[in-house]
Amino acid sequence: MTMLAITGARVICPESGHDGIANVLVQDRVIIALGPDAPPAGAQVIEASGLVLCPGLIDACVFRADAAAAQAGGITRVVLMPDQTPPLDDPALIAFAQGSGKPDVWVHPLVAATRDLAGHELAEIGLGQAAGAVGIATGRTAIASSAVMHRLLTYSRAFDMTVVSHPEDAAMTAGAVATEGDYATRLGLAAAPAFAESLAISRDIRLAEAAGARLHLRQVTTAEGLALIRAAQARGVRVTAGITPAHVLLNETAVSGFRSFARLSPPLRSESDRLAVIEAIADGTISVMASGHDPRSAEDKRQPFADARPGMAGAQTLLALGLVLVHDEVIDLPRLIEMMTIEPARLFGLSGGTLQLGAPADLMLFDERAPWRIDSDRFCGAGNTPFDGIPVSGMVKLTIKGGDVVWRA
Repeated sequence: MTMLAITGARVICPESGHDGIANVLVQDRVIIALGPDAPPAGAQVIEASGLVLCPGLIDACVFRADAAAAQAGGITRVVLMPDQTPPLDDPALIAFAQGSGKPDVWVHPLVAATRDLAGHELAEIGLGQAAGAVGIATGRTAIASSAVMHRLLTYSRAFDMTVVSHPEDAAMTAGAVATEGDYATRLGLAAAPAFAESLAISRDIRLAEAAGARLHLRQVTTAEGLALIRAAQARGVRVTAGITPAHVLLNETAVSGFRSFARLSPPLRSESDRLAVIEAIADGTISVMASGHDPRSAEDKRQPFADARPGMAGAQTLLALGLVLVHDEVIDLPRLIEMMTIEPARLFGLSGGTLQLGAPADLMLFDERAPWRIDSDRFCGAGNTPFDGIPVSGMVKLTIKGGDVVWRA
């Protein structure tokens, strides 16, 4: 293949700690050089002065592998939740899901923890791993039975696989569409207490600690839940936490006027919980930022609030919304990129997320300050988002997957 050279950009590689102006050379789908040397004659050159070059983003725990949306968002790899039709509880289904994004985006499926995601009988986890699964997930809901969850966590150790759990007590949240409090009461919405999250977290942490297993809580959105994780991490429990931009930037008031586009799972929380999430990002308790990409059709969303399906499109807005944390000086840019690249790569044992020599040539080039307005009508694919019409800054200019330019602004 012709050598590709990207020159003059601010190059950030969280794994190596590199952050500075450099040139990156790509050949045969891998990175072959990073440094000040000028590209050799005959290389295809992309001049990138004033832009930032980093590893392609890895979007952890999405519900749909939308290649076009991922490319526009600088995402080169997605970790796919097992909540598909049918659920990913069979090796053949996992192998099919793994190949579904080719050649546009790498898809890394998670095997369903239980058959049909019903929460009762463990699925064929070992065969799922052999078919390409990079982790195990309980799906959109937690496993209600502590005995089943304990068996799952114990079993996962044999395969050294991370278990991804949805941290909400299912019995407490059944039928609820909002977080319990004055706001939900005024709107007349069926609600569950915020501590339904910490109940589930407390149980799963204790079970993971007993089993010595790796546990990832896909979204942790309450101060109480984050305190439990912080304490568990301090005593050596192998637990990690993730978050999406919606629970960083929005609180429960976003559902005013019964805005069904703001109906999410878990539901939006109080302002004090939102501030606790920001604090947990700043101190490292939350280590993974993901889009939570779960687009819904207009028919799913244009319903009475209680009947609307939870979820939102997030792939195309992940970078821009994440950059709010950088602009507000909560974290710096290398840390944000780390949360969306090498952290999920380590969690699921992926080869991406780095610019080290010999690494896959998955790259994103972006303008950190470029202003634009989120417009759901211009999204690639389903476009429901509670951020529609919001001005943001940070625009993806180029996405390279496996050495090939797959998207250009």
